[in-house]
Amino acid sequence: MTHARSACGVAALVLFATACGSVASQPSGPVLRIGAIFPLGAPNQPEAGQELLGVTIAKDMVNSDNLAGGTRLALDVRDVDTVAAAPGAAASLRADGVAAVIGAYSSALSIAASTAVAADGMVYWESGAVADQLTGRGLPLVFRVGADGADLGGNSGRFVVEQIAPRLGASPSSLRAFLVTADDAYAHSVSDGVRAALRASGVAAIDEATYDPFAPQWSPVLDAIRTAAPDVLLLSSHIPDGIAFRRAFVASGLHVRAFIGTSMAQCMSPFGDALGADAVGVFASDRPEANFNPGALSGSARSLYDRFAAAWRQRTGTPPTEEGLAGFSAAWALFHDVLPRAGGESATAIASAARALTLPEGSLPNGAGVQFATSSGKLGQNLRAAAVIWQWQAVRHSVVVWPADYATGAITMVPLPV
Repeated sequence: MTHARSACGVAALVLFATACGSVASQPSGPVLRIGAIFPLGAPNQPEAGQELLGVTIAKDMVNSDNLAGGTRLALDVRDVDTVAAAPGAAASLRADGVAAVIGAYSSALSIAASTAVAADGMVYWESGAVADQLTGRGLPLVFRVGADGADLGGNSGRFVVEQIAPRLGASPSSLRAFLVTADDAYAHSVSDGVRAALRASGVAAIDEATYDPFAPQWSPVLDAIRTAAPDVLLLSSHIPDGIAFRRAFVASGLHVRAFIGTSMAQCMSPFGDALGADAVGVFASDRPEANFNPGALSGSARSLYDRFAAAWRQRTGTPPTEEGLAGFSAAWALFHDVLPRAGGESATAIASAARALTLPEGSLPNGAGVQFATSSGKLGQNLRAAAVIWQWQAVRHSVVVWPADYATGAITMVPLPV
């Protein structure tokens, strides 16, 4: 690469203070600035901060290994908590000479940020958000390494047909499914994936109720479930409303034979911590966290994961979180695999290198590979993203149960005990 902008100097790096302290650095030699947009205030903290910490560790490891041929990466961070602030953040990063921006945890913010970043002529590199609408909009500078809603929802639907239905002694055509969906882009993208996968496998009896995730009214939803009498309930929610719905469902006395969270909200520790015994038996579709089977990784990816986990523990004192691993894996693909191949610092060169990148599944430390879609409907989406199914099998204890390559435990409690 050439580094004409390095003579301008480097601003202090802003890292997530709660996770790893406020750090200032003035690296010597050529510097390549990477923008970062994350919502670090309530209610998204600490998860967004964990994702940024994963990105930061990837940057630090690339710098430590001198993988950029003497060039040092620097993160130019913007704390952006509202959709309305995204265009201003993008413009300020462009003014700072940034060619690529990584972010942004929240689906709503990521859609707005990616639109603004691409319009300003920079690459947008998603590190966490899953809403389908982020990719496939004909924006050639927008990429996502992790799973989208269709991946997570489709994974849930396939799991129901391949694993749940046989354990219930039901054929797909006889199975009754009910979708409970938060009324926003993120949750609808996941539930749409569920519905498509179920219908493709012959499940015809699919009912749905939606709710406002900011002011949920559970009575109409519970009444609709009671009327439909489904075998399987599939919930697409955020963390607080997912917890609230599960509580309301248990308190109502309703029963289903299997309960599946179609997205990451139901497998995260706050769900199990808040619900205790009421979480036990619930499944959830998610990207891998720290406790999937390491046999799913190549040897080099396992070594990389071990280095990342050690760095994470050094900074936090805990095992890596799902958000942290997602942020690290996405950032590593950009910093380690794309930028050195770009042959320049322009957004066009970076995007071309991304589209040319092909890594087999198991190459990244979260089990994913890389191959970005070039078709209009999925443009920029990684077709080799990793997704798994978890199950809460004891109070505050969950395991990965599917697919088999990732599993650390066996499926149990199907049907759910009354």
